[in-house]
Amino acid sequence: MLAVVVLLVASYTTTVHAWWQQRSEIGALKAANRQAEQDIDDLHDEIDRWDDPAFIKQQARDRFGWVLPGEVGYRVVGIDGQLQGEVGRLEEPPTAADDPWYGKLWGSVEQAGNPPDPQEEARPDDVLENP
Repeated sequence: MLAVVVLLVASYTTTVHAWWQQRSEIGALKAANRQAEQDIDDLHDEIDRWDDPAFIKQQARDRFGWVLPGEVGYRVVGIDGQLQGEVGRLEEPPTAADDPWYGKLWGSVEQAGNPPDPQEEARPDDVLENP
């Protein structure tokens, strides 16, 4: 009788453990779902803000340092010649010269078959010498 009870407890333990683990996964997925919905709502709010001409003007002033006709724009230049404070900068556009990942991979495979040039190899004595 004791062996049957131990066998039942062992079989139910794995089932309860799986159930408990799935419950915790469901809770984590629900929290991630709520966060994703909140992010979507925030993005919709941002899209709605871009429909407002006043917001667009404010962004142009902040990001690019633009001023309206009749206004005077000031920039503070430090003694080192650098602009002080926030300076609007555009991000660099992606270049077409960037190879895709598979191009880089194939280039490394092709280069692996070639022995290195003897002129390019650094000799240990050259590195340790003081100029």
